[in-house]
Amino acid sequence: MKPVRVLVVDDSRTVRSLIRTLLGRDGGVEVIGEAADPHEARAAIKALNPDVITLDVEMPKMSGLEFLDKIMRLRPTPVIMVSSLTASGASTAIAALEMGAFDCIAKPGPGEQNSFAEILAAKVKAAAGSHPRLNPAQFGSAPQAASAPPARRAAYRPDGRIVAIGASTGGVEALIAVLSEFPPNCPPTVITQHMPATFTKTFAERLDRLSKPSVKEAFDGAPLVPGHVYLAPGGATHLEVAATAPFHCRLVKADPVNGHRPSVDVLFLSVAKAAGARSLGVILTGMGRDGADGLLAMRRAGAMTLGQDEASCLIYGMPKAAFERGAIQMQAPLNKISTEILRNTCSE
Repeated sequence: MKPVRVLVVDDSRTVRSLIRTLLGRDGGVEVIGEAADPHEARAAIKALNPDVITLDVEMPKMSGLEFLDKIMRLRPTPVIMVSSLTASGASTAIAALEMGAFDCIAKPGPGEQNSFAEILAAKVKAAAGSHPRLNPAQFGSAPQAASAPPARRAAYRPDGRIVAIGASTGGVEALIAVLSEFPPNCPPTVITQHMPATFTKTFAERLDRLSKPSVKEAFDGAPLVPGHVYLAPGGATHLEVAATAPFHCRLVKADPVNGHRPSVDVLFLSVAKAAGARSLGVILTGMGRDGADGLLAMRRAGAMTLGQDEASCLIYGMPKAAFERGAIQMQAPLNKISTEILRNTCSE
């Protein structure tokens, strides 16, 4: 196979050189050019036709979001946002993921270069095989979807089950699509989304603005009650569901699982143990296989299990692994996932 051809866009010469050096360690990736700002990048894209672009979130002369919009409209190419760990950077990165960026990775700190190189190379190669979103609304991810709720919501009554959702690459669009269709009294819901630590609070706030239920970053002891959705904090802990009545969130300090902290497997395994048949598990778009074993445990414990179908996934990795393990009872396109969740967790 030919190496994936990458254009690196960053206003810092040092960062560009670092990314070039680190990606150069992987024989499956070739950095074919660099650009210091969007104007240079535009010329480089036309001349070099890269397979993947890495793009600094905060750019001079033209905002990263404005440039991403131009790329997606005029020359759709997989874009990986590379962000500094700042509040403004997190907000811009979340917006970029909504607009169709493939993924976002934090710039490395001291001692993080090796892990950054491995993660970025894997994302670059996965991005090369993806299909850039020309129109995110085609999969129901546009915020305006929340303005047209199904008529059946008026009669919705939670039946006591909790919902656990796992997602990774492409999960920002996917979770907005799912939660924007939830009614105010949705079933208690917990989510693990692979995301840098500084991004999850910003993302939870964004989901809260776009959704009728309350969406917050999970905290230890948060009670799982109707109308509340909790997103696992990124970084230092895993999110679990504790069996002690009432069900509640538990944040556990432990090593990464499947290379992730928080891990979808950790969440799903805890739900299988705590709630069993009183739960529903959903696995959405993402790289790798995190969540496959946990979702299988949920199904064996009597839970209903759903998976996003291949056609609507940005990356059909996690759902595919779960499907091949026999963990998924039903696959559905993204714009039908919320309907299936509500249909299987309500009494009328």
